Amino acid sequence: MSRIGRMPIAIPAGVTVELAENNKVTVKGPKGTLERVLPSEMEIKVEGAEVVVSRPNDLKKMKSLHGLTRTLINNMVIGVTDGYEKKLEVNGVGYRAQKQGKKLTLSLGYSHPVEMEDPEGVETVLDGQNLIIVKGIDKEKVGQFAAEIRDKRRPEPYKGKGIKYVDETIRRKVGKTGKK
Repeated sequence: MSRIGRMPIAIPAGVTVELAENNKVTVKGPKGTLERVLPSEMEIKVEGAEVVVSRPNDLKKMKSLHGLTRTLINNMVIGVTDGYEKKLEVNGVGYRAQKQGKKLTLSLGYSHPVEMEDPEGVETVLDGQNLIIVKGIDKEKVGQFAAEIRDKRRPEPYKGKGIKYVDETIRRKVGKTGKK
């Protein structure tokens, strides 16, 4: 059996998990509410202070959906209690980030500033001029928006200029050498 899918999800204090028809799961917590429709084949039960996911049979598709369903519910529970955040670093001479209201303005060496609007449920915070923190309760939205910011100018391997995740390592290359 799936080792991840089998594990029960503990529901912390102050969090409520509700099940509706065709596996619509609603998780309410101190930071907000998340809802998601999960695969209808999976059997989701709330037993006391934990959620248990079980699968109907051992077909390959069911096995893979089992672990996925459990992880998605777990991510929702973590999201409404602690929330998620991703940190991005802007490196390069003259590269900077500014924030006005819900608008993030990036100067990335293009002839125009790049403007990005915070999507619903996600907020960006600036720490200095070169550290962007993307926060939210939905892990998927936070990761997606962080990836979209990074895509505006990916880090390059020679000087390391661009936008990178704080925990990301960039494989550096040696530049060309001059003629003697």
